[in-house]
Amino acid sequence: MSRRLEEIDWQETPWGEISLRRRLEPSLLVDVYEVKLGEEFLMSSLFTVAEVELARLGLAALEGTDLDVVVGGLGLGYTAVAALEDERVRTVTVVEALGPVISWHERRLLPDTASLTLDPRTTLLEGDFFALARAGRGFGAPGLLHAILLDIDHTPHHVLHPSHADLYTREGLRRLAARLHPGGVFALWSDDPPEDAFTGLLVDVFADAAAHDVAFANPLTGGTSANTVYVATTSAGGDRRGPGGSRAGT
Repeated sequence: MSRRLEEIDWQETPWGEISLRRRLEPSLLVDVYEVKLGEEFLMSSLFTVAEVELARLGLAALEGTDLDVVVGGLGLGYTAVAALEDERVRTVTVVEALGPVISWHERRLLPDTASLTLDPRTTLLEGDFFALARAGRGFGAPGLLHAILLDIDHTPHHVLHPSHADLYTREGLRRLAARLHPGGVFALWSDDPPEDAFTGLLVDVFADAAAHDVAFANPLTGGTSANTVYVATTSAGGDRRGPGGSRAGT
């Protein structure tokens, strides 16, 4: 068993100090990998259900094969690995702003997702997802995409950097929709409960939208916690605005 707490990596970034830590969770006797940006905890390998469901729910809304997928935010890699488990997926391009995070995966420091860089379908792209979306020139992948899976900010209203905020507006979402094939999917992870206002905004832009309440056991509290996964789909006929949509929960 590992030491109680080990700092595996620590580096300066334009956003501040980022660190990857491994600690022993005494209540479960398992190693937990955690990422901190400054004094803020960003993610933990103890809670990955919703990150996996982001890929599964998003891809479940798609038809067809040879799917080209972009994942916004690499983190611990659970969303990207879950996307690669779908045999219909042809390519997964992961856009990550922080080079140290990419280096953790290139060095295979995270045992649960070490397969990510071994899969030839994977491309890790260092870049600002939001700047690329704003520029409208794609995410390192030519042509239109079948799915964009985004897990970077805490919620559409609690962003890690002010420059991210415009993506969660009508115009920002329209830019994303324009990058998708007809019938393509935009899926978003959020730490907050489903918000009718944001679901309504997705409905305004896409043909259909749903907010999925993803519940999971919390071993630290002995209870249940939940995140939200929003899934929005463009019209199969190519009209990305569509006639409207519906809100649903799971």
